[in-house]
Amino acid sequence: MKTIRRLIHGEIIRAVSFVALGFLALFVFFDLVDQLQTLSKNKFQGYQLQHAIMYVALLMPSHLYELLPISVLIGAIFVMARFAQSSEFTILRTGGLGPWRALQTLFQLGLIFVAVTFIFGDYISPWSDRQAQLLKSHYQGQITVGQTGAWLREKQGQSQFAVNVRGLNSSGQPENIHINEFDNEGRLKSITLSPLAEYTEDGAWLLKPVDRRVFHMNESQDSRVEILNLPEWKWQTEITSEMISAALLSPDRMKTLDLFQYMRHLAANGQSAQRYEIEFWRKVFYPLSCWVMLTLALPFAYLHFRSGNIAGYVFGGVMAGISFYLLNNVFGFMGNLQNWQPWLTAAAPAMIYSIVSLATFGWLVLRQ
Repeated sequence: MKTIRRLIHGEIIRAVSFVALGFLALFVFFDLVDQLQTLSKNKFQGYQLQHAIMYVALLMPSHLYELLPISVLIGAIFVMARFAQSSEFTILRTGGLGPWRALQTLFQLGLIFVAVTFIFGDYISPWSDRQAQLLKSHYQGQITVGQTGAWLREKQGQSQFAVNVRGLNSSGQPENIHINEFDNEGRLKSITLSPLAEYTEDGAWLLKPVDRRVFHMNESQDSRVEILNLPEWKWQTEITSEMISAALLSPDRMKTLDLFQYMRHLAANGQSAQRYEIEFWRKVFYPLSCWVMLTLALPFAYLHFRSGNIAGYVFGGVMAGISFYLLNNVFGFMGNLQNWQPWLTAAAPAMIYSIVSLATFGWLVLRQ
C-alpha cells in the first residue's frame, strides 16, 4: 500500500504544482502589466522598474494562498480522471485500493496541502503583503483608506477614546492621529492631535509633536480649555499596529491570531465585530477547503471515460470549484447582512460540498 500511496501522492503533488505555477505566472503577468502602466504615467516619483518587480514578487505568496485550493482541485481531478481513463485506477483497485482506503489516502495527502495553505495564509502572505504595502507607501506617501482613514475605539477606566488614524507611513507608523476622549456621560474631555506616533516597548504610543486641548468642567458648569503644545506625549493603549492594519487594510490579509485579537478588541469596546468574526472563521476553515477539493476530485476516479473526454470532466470540476468560491462569498455577505452565526457562515459551504461529494462518491462506489 505504501507504493500505491506514494504513486497517488506523487502524481497529485506534481499536477497541483504545475497548475499552481501556471495560475501564478498568469497573476504575476497581470500584476506586472499594471505596475508598468503606473511607471509609464510617472505616478510616483522615484518608483523604478526594480521596485515594481519587487512589489509584484511580494504579492506572489498572497496569490499562491488564494490559488492553492482551486489548484488542488484541478490537479487532483486531472490525475483521477487520467487514472480512470487509462484503467490504472482499476489496476490499483485490484491491488487492494478499496473505496475507503482511497479516501483515506487522499485525506493523508490533504494534510500536506492544509499545512502548506495555513503556513502561507498565516505567516508568509501577511508578512509579504505588509512589506509590499510599505514599499508602495514609501513612494506613494502613506497607506490610507478612503478620505477619513481608520476609526478605532477603546475604553480605559472612566474614559472612552475615539481614535482616528489617517494612514501608515513607510515604516508602518501611524500618521495624522486624532484622539477624542469622552467621559462615561459622553462629554468631551480632551482632543489630541499629532502628525506621527511611534510604538514604545511597553506597547504605548509616543506621539510627537502634540497639540492637546483639555476641557475642564466643574460642578457649577463653568468650563475652561487648557491648550498644551508638547514636543511629545506618551499614551498608554491596547491598540496595536496590527489592529490599525486591520482597519486600514483587508482583514483577510491578517494573521489568524491578530484577527482574533482585533475581533475581541472591537467586542470589548462595544463595536460590531460581525464582519471580522466571519473573516476569522473563514481564515480558520480556508485551509480545510483543500480537503473538500480532494473529496470533490475522488469520484472522477470511478467514472468511465472515453478517449478525449477527460477535458470535459476536468472543466466540469473546475466549474464546481468556482461555484464553491462563489457560494463561500455569498454566504460571507449574507452572514454579515443577516447576522448569521459566524462559524456556521464560514463552514456551511465546505460542509455542503463535502456532503455532496461524499454522497456522489458513495453512489458511484455502490454502482460499481
